Formats: sequence, C-alpha cells, structure tokens
Amino acid sequence: MKHITCLLFCLFVFAAPLSAYAASDDVGYQPMQYGDSGADVLLIQEQLQMLGYYGGKVTGNYLDGTRAAVLQFQADYGLEQTGMVDGETEAAIFNADYRVLTTGDSGDDVIRIQERLTTLDYYHGKISGDYLEGTTFGIEKFQEKMGLAATGTADIQTQRLLFSNAAMSRFQEESTDTSELGDINDIVITSDGADEKQPVYDIEYNGRLTRGSQGSRVKQVQQRLTELGYFVGPISGNYMNLTIAAVEAFQANNGLTVDGITGSQTWSAMFDADYALDASATPRPTPVPTPIPYALTVDVKNQAVIAYGLDVNGEHTIPVRFMVCSTGTTAMPSDVGVFTMDGTKARWAFFSLYGSYAQFWTKINENIAFHSVIYNEVDLHALSRKSYNMLGSRASHGCIRLLNHDALWIYENVGAGTKVTITEDLPLDTELRAALNPKDLSSNWDSAPVTPVPTASPAYQSGAIPPMPFRSMKDNSTGEDVYWLQMKLKELGYYTGYMATGTYLGGTVKAVKAFQKANGLGIDGVAGIQTLNAIYADVLNPETPTPAVSDSPTPAPAQTPAE
Repeated sequence: MKHITCLLFCLFVFAAPLSAYAASDDVGYQPMQYGDSGADVLLIQEQLQMLGYYGGKVTGNYLDGTRAAVLQFQADYGLEQTGMVDGETEAAIFNADYRVLTTGDSGDDVIRIQERLTTLDYYHGKISGDYLEGTTFGIEKFQEKMGLAATGTADIQTQRLLFSNAAMSRFQEESTDTSELGDINDIVITSDGADEKQPVYDIEYNGRLTRGSQGSRVKQVQQRLTELGYFVGPISGNYMNLTIAAVEAFQANNGLTVDGITGSQTWSAMFDADYALDASATPRPTPVPTPIPYALTVDVKNQAVIAYGLDVNGEHTIPVRFMVCSTGTTAMPSDVGVFTMDGTKARWAFFSLYGSYAQFWTKINENIAFHSVIYNEVDLHALSRKSYNMLGSRASHGCIRLLNHDALWIYENVGAGTKVTITEDLPLDTELRAALNPKDLSSNWDSAPVTPVPTASPAYQSGAIPPMPFRSMKDNSTGEDVYWLQMKLKELGYYTGYMATGTYLGGTVKAVKAFQKANGLGIDGVAGIQTLNAIYADVLNPETPTPAVSDSPTPAPAQTPAE
C-alpha cells in the first residue's frame, strides 16, 4: 500500500470515558465474552443499544444477542470479528457515536438508515447508501411519527430513536413493548393491510436506461410511469421517444434534473411509493444548488493550506485564510490531485495503528483527512509536542495536520462538495512560510497555545505616496515600508508571493532583482533609494511613465484548477 493512512486505521470518537482506553494487554484486563455477566456487560449493552446495534433487553448477561451485536459492530468498524469485547473493541464502542446525515451524504451508515426505514415502512427505494430525496422523505415521516421536528436530517437524536426499541413503524398505532423479550435482536415490526394486487417490482438499480435501451427493466419503467399517469404508450420494452418524454415529465414534476435518462436518482424516486408524485400532483420545486463557499489548496512545497472564497463570478479565486500544515512525508506522501469532499467528519479520531488521537477530523478522500496536531489521548493537555513542533514540515502519514484553530475552522466551515487540490508544483514562498510559522511551545505548555489576534495589515492605497522618508531595505528588513514595497511590486507584476507580509525575505529579494534587471539598475536585490525612486516613479513624478515589465515575471501561485 502507498499509505498506512490515517483514515484506514482511525475510529471516530466523540465522548471518551477514561475507562474506555484500556488495552487488551494491560495488567488485569479481561475481555468480555459469551456467558459473562455483570455491570461491565450491562454498560456494553447500553452503549451498543444507543448505537443501534443491540435491540434486546439490557440484562448484564452476555448471550446470543449481545455477541451478535458485538460481531456487527466489529465488522462495521474494521475490527477482528471475534464476538468478544477486548480492549480495542471496548475503546471503539465507548468512543463511537452516530454522525449527522443529510441529503447528499453517503456511506455504510446511510445504508443502515435505509434498511431500518424500510423495516419500519418509511422507505421503499433502493438500499443504495446514497442519502437522496427518498431517504430525506422517509426521515421526515419518521420524525413526524415520533413527534420530532420534521427536518429530513438524521441528527443524533433521530438516529438514536430510529434504532431504539421505541421506534414506531409508519402504520403502528402505539409502540411495541419489548421489555420482556430478553436478549434478542432484530425485532421486525410489520404492518397489516398490504395490497396484494399491487405490482411487485425488482427495484434494484442496475445501470442507466437511455435511448435505445431494451428489455424487462424498460418495461418496468413504462409500467410504473403508466401507473403514475405519465406514459400512455404500449409496454413494449423499447426506450424511445414516448418513454423519454414520460421520464422527462416525471423528472420535472419531481424536482429532478430533466434529461430523459433513467439514472440512479430517477430510478430511486420513481420506485419509491412514498416519494414519487403522479402526473396530477403539484410539482416539487427543483432544488436550487447552494454555492460551495470555499475551495482548498494544500501547497506541499510551502506546507500551507489556502482557503479560497468566491469572487463576483462565482469562482474560487480569493484567498481568505492561510494555514500552516504538515503533509505526508516523502516516504509516505499525501495524495496529489483534486478531490471532492463528502462531508464526513468526527470531533475526535483514533489512529489505531499508532495509538494516537486528533481533533476535528474532516475527510478528504478514502486515504487522508484534515485534522489537528496529534494527542496521546483524548485530553486537551495530552498534546504531542513533536507533532506541534513539526508543523511547517512533511511529518504525517498522509493526512494534513493543522493547528487546532485551523482544523476547527475547516471542521465547521467546509462541507460536502468542497474541492481540495493537493499539489507539489507551486513555487517556494519564503515570506508565506515565515508568516505562518507557529508560535513555539514553552516548556510549561502541555497544550497548543492560544493563537493571538493577528496584527492588522498596514493601510495600503494604490497610487498614494509611500511611507517617507525612504530608507534602504534588504533581506530581513521589516516594517510598513516593506509591506508597501511588496504591494507595489505585486501591482507591477514582480512580487509573486501569496501575500504581502511586511518582512523582506527571499520572495521580495527576487522581485526587487527582477525590477532592477528590467529597468537597467544594479541587480543586488536591495531596495535602495535609487531603486525605490524608480519603483514609485508614477506617484513621485506623475508625468513619468510607470516602469514596464520587460521580462515576464514568474506568475503568481494560483490554485490548481478544481475541475
């Protein structure tokens, strides 16, 4: 494998009882297994019940239902499926919780929700793992049934209730009392009154249907569209003009993309008896896509993450936040490319291969994620000093490590659909690297220091008189006049750094040399009085033409196109 990545070996953790971190080789620790009983087993049952894995009575007796729940939990979390609660399984159980799911999400937890909604008669679509309109509709109806706010979002409260014994089926008059059923699982609540004459479909989606498609699946679509009042032709099994027109009408009425193609979304909506609107129903509004507010670039060469906001054209071109980071080492590099985030997040993550933790875990792809610096346990005073001190260098196993406040910003502000570009091809920017260098940890600090409020940038006005009198500026000079110099050189196309920092480093030296070369001055990279008079000639001597760039400067680093 290219990586032993921080995604493959992490378990999501949200609340962390200290007792949960016992390891199986700790002195005196004994795994729980079939036939055991007592308070520890009772706690395991309660936690598995809250997570939706255990549906029996909480008795403190480790019997068939408890073992089945443990096996399923171990399978879902990538643990060895022993049916026993060893140290690793116990830690995972007590550190696991649901994540909030909403329209557009996907994953195994969505499959579990769809399966549970199907069992309770709220969902009749494909068990796809994609949280689309049918799943949203089913959650809304379940929430209405249970007296919750019908948001369509499967929040923690909704999921805990959905997987509990108190969950009511859609047509159930009152909840079923299972308190005397003992240690059992998978209590299926069914409803009476099914219409035996209703057509039965094989509703498994097996690929798109387009013009020219033929066969039984086309007949199913034609039959279904006939029932809904969209199709009036023969049930021929040929996907031609009449069928395409009927599909388009169905899509338009049900708020879907109108293309006449029966893809997975159209198929799921069409065969969801609770969701599909017939031809006489009031059309659903077509969802207006919400602009993705940010795009992120991970600049491996400069060990920086840059967040870009939207410009007036709706493009992500405006840098709004710069963050120091640690990307993967050269032996275990971060994935390079453009990735679309799916919104998967966790308050804490546990990296089982390394026995370490991190805050504000936000998935990038199947291998890597953004997260905070490393902690030795779930304790804000257990910061790994080495992890913190390595920020600004390649130090991770592929993930993108950040300062806590930067990881929190991504966790709170960056969601599904965000493009992440990871590139090693941007030019070195010494001013940026220096500006982002984090504050040192003192010997007394055992957690990350509070980041001070940044000093406001000097006020720069294009075309205005610069700070006077001039002084000679060179490598390592700092001050307002350095900031003005960088801004002026950026306007003239010579300074290519991400931002003006007010510190005269390699990027400023390079820009001054380029200006000096283009304007016949001595090339030493020092902004002396003669060089400054030439740079500001247009404002000091308005009649003098602005010096032109004769040699094309290196283009400013820009976000790799997120397409």
